[in-house]
Amino acid sequence: MSALTDVEQVAPEAALKVERLTVEVGTGAASRYLVRDISFAVEAGKTLCIAGESGSGKSITSLAIMGLLPRAARVAAGVVRFGGSDLTTLKQSQMEAIRGKQIAMIFQEPMTSLNPLMTVGQQLAETLRRHEHADKRAARAASLAMLEAVHMTEAARRLDQYPHELSGGMRQRVMIAMAMLCKPRVLIADEPTTALDVTVQAQILELMRELQREFGTAMVMITHDMGVVAEMADEIAIMQQGELREIATARKLFREPKHDYTKALLAAVPMPGTQPAPESRAEEPVVLRVEHLAVRFPMRKEGWGAQQYLHAVEDVSFELRRGETLGLVGESGCGKSTTGKALINMVPYEGSIQLFGRELNGCDRAALQEARRDVQMIFQDPYASLNPRKTVLDLVGEPLLIHQQMPLGQRTERVAALLEQVGLSADVMKRYPHQFSGGQRQRICIARALSLNPKIIVADESVAALDVSIRAQVLEIFEQLQREHQISYVFVSHDMSVIERVCHRVAVMYGGRIVEIGRRDRVLKHPQHPYTRRLLDAVPIPDVDFKRDFRSLLKDIERRNPVYPEGYLPPKPVFDAVAEDHYVAVQ
Repeated sequence: MSALTDVEQVAPEAALKVERLTVEVGTGAASRYLVRDISFAVEAGKTLCIAGESGSGKSITSLAIMGLLPRAARVAAGVVRFGGSDLTTLKQSQMEAIRGKQIAMIFQEPMTSLNPLMTVGQQLAETLRRHEHADKRAARAASLAMLEAVHMTEAARRLDQYPHELSGGMRQRVMIAMAMLCKPRVLIADEPTTALDVTVQAQILELMRELQREFGTAMVMITHDMGVVAEMADEIAIMQQGELREIATARKLFREPKHDYTKALLAAVPMPGTQPAPESRAEEPVVLRVEHLAVRFPMRKEGWGAQQYLHAVEDVSFELRRGETLGLVGESGCGKSTTGKALINMVPYEGSIQLFGRELNGCDRAALQEARRDVQMIFQDPYASLNPRKTVLDLVGEPLLIHQQMPLGQRTERVAALLEQVGLSADVMKRYPHQFSGGQRQRICIARALSLNPKIIVADESVAALDVSIRAQVLEIFEQLQREHQISYVFVSHDMSVIERVCHRVAVMYGGRIVEIGRRDRVLKHPQHPYTRRLLDAVPIPDVDFKRDFRSLLKDIERRNPVYPEGYLPPKPVFDAVAEDHYVAVQ
């Protein structure tokens, strides 16, 4: 039975129906398919999740529905049925009348989707004035009401702010508000929570469910996160290499997957609580000791008032042992990435950082360069951290040139060995970053970090943007290198499944401070601090029989104001020992 026949039987009265859609790029013999012969449907009030890895054609499908394909691509065949019309045959003027009013879309990255030169209120009002012909006062009132509907704090003040003044979660709420302003019949959400922390992600998911219940909107959600799929989907379509591999109800697909690719995709998804307890590293020597670390940034001074400072990190202390992985977890803005940067002296800091007993704070340039051989960093975005004008040989070999002045011949041999170590062929040395996939670029970054045989690696959200199968491969590389070379990791992440897999101990950060720290199993299975519990309650589980109630998370908890006048020292943190090697902040 074809996917199309299944769809017709399941959803005869679909709000949106895609029939044998094919999208291609190029002309003549050079043409190739981006999406080929796919069919699905979604009913009012229901959610269809389209899942698959990067490059599978998920986003191209959504852009074809919206009539927003890039100029080089075109719909070569198929029909997109909506409201009695075939959207692929409509003129641009007709599609402009539908887009935003009857079919709306939430894009993956809100910062690039919002106009940085217009306030939030102006951008929301633009939608209403275009589609509803509302006057200025009515548009502002409706915009305010919708911001309140998406649980935006201080909604009236947000109307007059610009996108850069809002957090990632707030910007995504603005995008949802904009999409829902005209109460569309169909909402397409393209990876709406990929870059968000688990608590903000949970808030956004609950918000979308709430709005769907209120307006009866049919939703098409595109994601590679199977936890989100299990949480949201009524029906699931699995895509690979531009083709539809399988389509079924959520329960049937999770319980009885038919296609080999679907089985492999589900097998790569980590299930909470299934990782074996890591071996204790308590007997190993301490390689890094951090005491009372503080990072404070001066704020822009206005008028004659006192100088204010943003306390990004405040009084953080921990130890890292040889061959151990310490996870730093928490929401955006909690200070975990800033802590990681302080460890390699990328930001000015106060306090003590001791590497193998040597104090790094205040050391001279030569000593600092020597320390950087032992401590390397892998950043979240591999494309942004690789110079697009340099080949892989230049990129991976650069630390060897700077620190060891190694001649080209030896450098080439060393780079070839490093690439092989991370699962890449030496043949790629002459290629440039844009010629690789995201997973391959991250492997190049790992190879570069390993070039000087470091004792410690700080990994800052290093697998956050990777698909589940590629993420599993990269994590396996980290674990193998640790086994072979006793490397220690500081693993900065908001993905609790990653933390559970790779970490021996976990430190939970909130408001620039550590609020709970201890062995992985103690912190994740027996959390003691209210914030740790909230963080774990927000994690979506890839199990259709286990639905989380995220409604309580829509109310933001009270946050510490991190801005203080110059010279102010917040009170010292006090910890209770609740178990062996498990400490919880009490103030």
